Amino acid sequence: MITQELIFVLGLVVGVMAIPGIFSALVDGNPPRAAAVAVVVSGGLIIYAVYNTPGGISIDEIPDIVTRVVAGFL
Repeated sequence: MITQELIFVLGLVVGVMAIPGIFSALVDGNPPRAAAVAVVVSGGLIIYAVYNTPGGISIDEIPDIVTRVVAGFL
């Protein structure tokens, strides 16, 4: 089942995975097009999850959310 917490964690993962792509493209002298799209998708997923979660998501809750989502897959 897709929950707001899963969407939030997917957004975090996509955002973290985009960082090496940004640096790689900049070092090679290319514009980071694919990484920029990944950052926009990441931001969209995170914003969607935060706005659709009752009460929102605070910074203090992020480790617990990630733990619950990962534990759900194990």
